[in-house]
Amino acid sequence: MRLAVFTNRFPSRINTFFSRDMRGLLESGIDIDIYSIYPLDPNLWDCIPDILNERVFPHSRIHHININKCLTSVNNLTVNQCFSYFKDVISILTSAIRYGFTPLAKSAYASIKAWGWAHQEEKKYDHILAYWGNYSATCAYLFQRLTNRNIGFSMFLHAGTDLYRDNVFLKQKLLYADNIFVVCEYNRQFIQEHFPTIYPKISKKIYVYHLGLDFNEFPYSPDNRVKSKIIAVGSLTRLKGFDYLLLAVKELASSGIELEVDLIGDGEERSSLNNLAFKLGVADHVKFYGWLPFEEVKKAMLQASLLVHPSSDIGDAVPTVIKEALALGTPVIASNVAGIPEILDYGKCGELVPPRDINALANAINKLLQDEALRRDYAEKGRKFAETKFNLWKNGQQLAELLESSR
Repeated sequence: MRLAVFTNRFPSRINTFFSRDMRGLLESGIDIDIYSIYPLDPNLWDCIPDILNERVFPHSRIHHININKCLTSVNNLTVNQCFSYFKDVISILTSAIRYGFTPLAKSAYASIKAWGWAHQEEKKYDHILAYWGNYSATCAYLFQRLTNRNIGFSMFLHAGTDLYRDNVFLKQKLLYADNIFVVCEYNRQFIQEHFPTIYPKISKKIYVYHLGLDFNEFPYSPDNRVKSKIIAVGSLTRLKGFDYLLLAVKELASSGIELEVDLIGDGEERSSLNNLAFKLGVADHVKFYGWLPFEEVKKAMLQASLLVHPSSDIGDAVPTVIKEALALGTPVIASNVAGIPEILDYGKCGELVPPRDINALANAINKLLQDEALRRDYAEKGRKFAETKFNLWKNGQQLAELLESSR
């Protein structure tokens, strides 16, 4: 089976779960080409995880097209095809304009890329897969309709990026898709709540697909942890809730509890978080490491007694770092939002706390730091649950079978 996969940006600094999913499909016998809407950055080739290294998947299979080439592309499309394309684009841009200039501009950009790729593409695909439901799906939708409407079209819906906000043309894409893959049950419920009029028509083609891990990469190692060390990993943005973690650290440190936090990640909130740490008087307890390669993050996670993921609102549906912590045997404390309860088996594999509740977060951290037996229990249950739900090879095979069955 030949599969065209459309994604927003690849390679990028944050692409571990995408790379794993592509490898899972490759191992299941799927022949893949990747289409990256945004330009390829040669400086980021080294950020591609080894699981999708060039021996496994050559860089030549990752495609990008220059915007100027798109605008000058000409080929033997029929008048009806051209008319249909421009009609689709008008509908997409009409939807996008309601969300502001940026979604409008990105939708126009994705539409132009679809035009260019459709004109230059000579390969024949059996299925089109949009890895994101936003601009990737818009581009993939137009590409499929320009090249071959008789082949399958499927799309993923992950989180805030492509489901919870700026739902450009999403209703139409949901109706059009042959398969809709959501990464947690929460996302299925979100679709039901926000698209009630079409949900009965699309419910049977919605599948929960758990982004997987290769457990050979994740040795279960719950011992020899630094008792007072806490790790937090993620982009430093408002919805991650790291400001609440700093406030909880302030509360714990004021009570004489020994702890240190390794905060790994970068983003727009880094400066304000750093200033907050000094303002609260906890700068000696918190180290800001910035963005680190995956292997260094894993090493840091294996040293910590706890991973804390204090999301303040729905943004991430199922943070990959929580799955990785479960696999490594690092106990988890996380906010009870979106799909996080599902990947902690509703509290059986880790502590769930209400979002933005500083006292609850501080109490959970203190409880686990003081209770080695509870940390061990969470570690053992977390690893078993991860092996059951997040096996990359098993999940990849299931995804491949669904795609093949719908061509």
